[in-house]
Amino acid sequence: MDKRDKNQRRAFVIGDPISHSRSPLIHRYWLEAACLDGSYDPVAVTASDLPAFVSALKDGSSGFCGGNVTLPHKEAILEFADEADVTAREIGAANTVWLENGRLMATNTDSHGFSANLDETAPGWDKGKSAIVLGAGGACRAIVHALLARGFSSVAIANRTEARARVLADRFGPRVSPHGIESLQELVSGADLFVNTTSLGMGGTEAPLLDFTVMAEGALVTDIVYVPLETPLLAMAKRQGVATADGLGMLLHQAVPGFEKWFGLRPQVTPELRQLLIADMETHT
Repeated sequence: MDKRDKNQRRAFVIGDPISHSRSPLIHRYWLEAACLDGSYDPVAVTASDLPAFVSALKDGSSGFCGGNVTLPHKEAILEFADEADVTAREIGAANTVWLENGRLMATNTDSHGFSANLDETAPGWDKGKSAIVLGAGGACRAIVHALLARGFSSVAIANRTEARARVLADRFGPRVSPHGIESLQELVSGADLFVNTTSLGMGGTEAPLLDFTVMAEGALVTDIVYVPLETPLLAMAKRQGVATADGLGMLLHQAVPGFEKWFGLRPQVTPELRQLLIADMETHT
């Protein structure tokens, strides 16, 4: 029998697999720092188990007040939400859910996390007008949403399969254009911001050799991948003297709005928390 206080606020992160998630480390740190009586637990949920999990969440039998949703459920969870905000609808995926009067609410905080990370580590990053996003996977949608929300007038998506980039461009409108990866160096020239959303260059794969020095003055190269902290593309830009920002802050900042929804307190992303995550990465990677 679960001996925890029934009044304790309980949150989760669901996915398949879920053992790799660092979200429990983040939220448990904040719970302890704020001396809050709450919990945050990883729960392995397969695609076939998702309907039953959501049903138990809505009727209160699971005991959870909400939580995070990770792969492969970010798109599917929208089908079960009673109300998804405009950000989740525009991105077409949700990573954060919570209950309001028995109704399941959903949002996507990845867009916020991306922008908040760069606000902290590279102030002024959004003063540029042109951006390049490498990759057209699920994570790309939140990045494009963030860039458009911050006023970028031109967002080029470069992907190995141009057709996939075209699907995203069609979704977001005329400011977004699709390109094949062979156009990457040409796109880099004069750009203000370069964002990598792929795993190119890791695990023995080759990263495209790019000359980032032809980007606009004050340009920034960033990566949403954070393991390793300095990805091959970031290392390449750094060697060329171009400013870079790693992706760990995105993970930390995207967690803030959810914690506030579940536990009623807006937490802070601190250097101590960042170091805690780095230490965990060094131990488990």
